[in-house]
Amino acid sequence: MNVNDIVAAKIAAARARAEETKRRRAALNAARQRGLAHRHAQKLRNLSARTTDGTATPTDGAANDTTEENS
Repeated sequence: MNVNDIVAAKIAAARARAEETKRRRAALNAARQRGLAHRHAQKLRNLSARTTDGTATPTDGAANDTTEENS
């Protein structure tokens, strides 16, 4: 094994690490985008459940509360 083989092996290992880092970052970014989309959709659902004066509409869950206090 000569020096050129050792250098080539180190270069290949560095390329493999760089590719793995790219794949990991892409996966994390995709998960982040899904989370952001989910949060945005939830925010829009929450906003649509409110009236123009800022009070909650009856469909926000309070109307479905079946505790003794509300009976």
